[in-house]
Amino acid sequence: MKKRNIDSALKDISQTKEPSKIFFFLVLLLYFLTYAILAKVAHSRNTILVLGTPTPLTIFSGVFSSLSNICIIFLVVLFKKKGFLTSLIILLCQFPIFVIAVFVRHILPSIPGIFSNIFTIVAITIIYINDRRLERYQERMMKQAVTDMLTGLPNRFACSEMINELIKKGERFAVVSIDLNNFKSINDTMGQDIGNDILKEIALRWKNLADSHKSGTEDFVAHARGDEYYMIVREYATSEGLIRTIEAYEAELERKITIANCDYFMTACFGYAEYPADYSKSGNLLSYADAAAHEIKGQDSSSKILHFSQNLLKTEQTLEMERKIRAALESDKIFFHLQPQYYASHKLRGFEVLARMKDDDGSFIPPVKFIPVAEKAGLIDQIDSRVFRKAACFLGELLKKKDMHLILCTNVSVRHLMKNNFIEEIKDIVKESGVSPDHFEIEITESIMIESVEKALQYIKELKGLGMKIAIDDFGTGYSSLSYLNKFPADMLKIDKSFIDVMNNSDSSKKYVATIISIGHVLNLEVISEGVETDDQLETLKDIGCDYIQGYLWGRPMPPEEAEKLVLSSSI
Repeated sequence: MKKRNIDSALKDISQTKEPSKIFFFLVLLLYFLTYAILAKVAHSRNTILVLGTPTPLTIFSGVFSSLSNICIIFLVVLFKKKGFLTSLIILLCQFPIFVIAVFVRHILPSIPGIFSNIFTIVAITIIYINDRRLERYQERMMKQAVTDMLTGLPNRFACSEMINELIKKGERFAVVSIDLNNFKSINDTMGQDIGNDILKEIALRWKNLADSHKSGTEDFVAHARGDEYYMIVREYATSEGLIRTIEAYEAELERKITIANCDYFMTACFGYAEYPADYSKSGNLLSYADAAAHEIKGQDSSSKILHFSQNLLKTEQTLEMERKIRAALESDKIFFHLQPQYYASHKLRGFEVLARMKDDDGSFIPPVKFIPVAEKAGLIDQIDSRVFRKAACFLGELLKKKDMHLILCTNVSVRHLMKNNFIEEIKDIVKESGVSPDHFEIEITESIMIESVEKALQYIKELKGLGMKIAIDDFGTGYSSLSYLNKFPADMLKIDKSFIDVMNNSDSSKKYVATIISIGHVLNLEVISEGVETDDQLETLKDIGCDYIQGYLWGRPMPPEEAEKLVLSSSI
C-alpha cells in the first residue's frame, strides 16, 4: 500500500467526492440508448395512435433529443473535466455524420441536429467554465476549513474528519494528543511572534518526519490550537511500535530550536487512545487522548507518554467543566439567584446570593458540579466577586423601589478572602451599588479560622469596621473551635442542612442542633438554619429557639425578577 504524505491526505479530506465510475457509464449508456432511439424515430415513417389520433413517430424525436442533451449535461455537471471532455468528443464526432447526411445524402431533417449540437456544445462549455470557477472557490474555502492558518498543518476539524473516515473503514489507528510544556512562559517573556515562530518550526519538523515515513508508520499531524497538536498513527504492528513512533516525534521536538539568535528547548506530554480498543460510541477519541495528555502533564514522572484508560474520564470531565467556567467568566454569563431568609415569625429578613451557570445547551449546571471545579482551578474568587457585584447592584435598584432593611448575604471562599486586594474589592462593590454596608452579610467557613487565623481576623475586623455583618457558614461540619469562634467578631451562625435533615430522627440529633443554637446565643450570636423543608423541622427549630429560617419550605432560590416581586409584595 502506497503511503501518503500529509498534503495528499489533507487534499483527500478537502476534495468533494464525485459519483462512482459505474454511474458515469450508466449515464453514458443512457445517452447512447436515447441517441439510438432518436436516430430511428427521426427517420421513421410509421405512425402510432395517440388519444385516438394517428401520430407520426417523428414527432417524438424532440423528446429523445432533449433526453440525450440532459444526459450530456449530467456528465458535465457530475463528472467535471472527465464528463466535459467525454461530452465534447461525442458531440464533435457527430458533426461528420450530420454533414454527410445534409450535404451528401440531402437529408434536410438533419439540419436541426447540427444546430442542436452547436448549441449543446456552447451550453456545456459555459456550464463547465462556471463550474470550474465555483469548484476553485469551494476548494479554497474547504482548504481553509481544514487547514491551520499559522502552521499550514491540518486543523482539529480535519483531524476529526480523518478519524471518522478511518472508523468507517474499520482501520486500526491511534490518536495522539500533544501538549507542549511551558509554552505560555515563552509567549509571556519573548512575545507572541517568537511563540508563533516556534510553533511553525515544530510543525515543519513533524510534517517532514511524517512525510518521510522514517517512523515506520503512516502519520497524520495536525495543529489543534495554541500549544496543542494532534497526530493520527496508522500501520503499526504492536503497542511498542506505536510508542516508538511517538518517541520519534518527541526526539524531533527536543532538538534545539533557534529563533532570532536565541535557543529554545521544547518538551511535551503525549496522551493517546486507540481504535478500536478504546473506542466508545458515547465517547470521543480526541477527548480521550486529551484526557491522557493532561493526566501525564500533571504527574511528576520521567515518562511523558500515557495511554488512555477509563478512569481518566473524571479528569476529562473536570477539564471540560473548567473550560465552561472560564468561557462563562469571559462572556460574563455567570449569574445569580437569591434564596430568601426569614425570621422565625415568617417576616422577610433578606436573601442569600447563590452563583448560577448554564451549559452550552441552556440547561442549568448544578453548583455541586461547577463550584468544586472552580475552587480547584483557582476561579472561585472570580465567581464570588462577579455574583456579589451583580447582586449588590440589584439590591441597590430594589431599595430605590421599596425602602426596607434587607440583608444580602454572600459567601466568600478562603482563596477570595486571602487576596491582598479583598477589602478594596468589597469597598468598590459597595460603592458601586450605592447601598449602605449594613445591608451586607459576608459568609465565611470555619476552615478560614484554621488556615490563616491572624490574616482572616484582620480582614474580618475591617469588614466589621465598614458596618457589614459576618456569618459563619456550615457551623459544626468543619474544625469547630470555641476559642477561635470567641475571637471572631461574628454576628451569625449558620447551621448546615445535614444537621437539619436528621434533627427529628432522634433525641440526640435534636439535642445537637439545640446545643449549637445555645452556643450561638451564649456568644451573643444569632442563628439561622439552612435546608428547612418540612413543617416538623420548622416547629422543632422554633421550639429550640432558632432565630432565622432558610429553606425550600418558605422559599426556593429564585431569579432576581421573582425576588423583586417578593419584596414589593411583602409588608415592612
